[in-house]
Amino acid sequence: MNSKFDSASFKEKLESSGEFPMLYMFKFIVPMGKEFEVGALFPKNEMSLKASSGGKYVSATIQAMMDSADQIIGIYERASAIEGVISL
Repeated sequence: MNSKFDSASFKEKLESSGEFPMLYMFKFIVPMGKEFEVGALFPKNEMSLKASSGGKYVSATIQAMMDSADQIIGIYERASAIEGVISL
């Protein structure tokens, strides 16, 4: 199943969730070895990593101050270009 990301709906939800700038938590499931590609999207932020029980994947959590809903969506779009990444 290939569902298209509804950025307009997501933007609306982000804008109604609070005032910008806001601290936003990003979560990704990343194939082992790709976590540094996700980290490169957040050069000024700390990333916490937790390996899956099978060791094939890593969950990456990053909190970052975001200036707008468009900035958040832009990061998700760039992350989607990383092979195997799942955005939560």
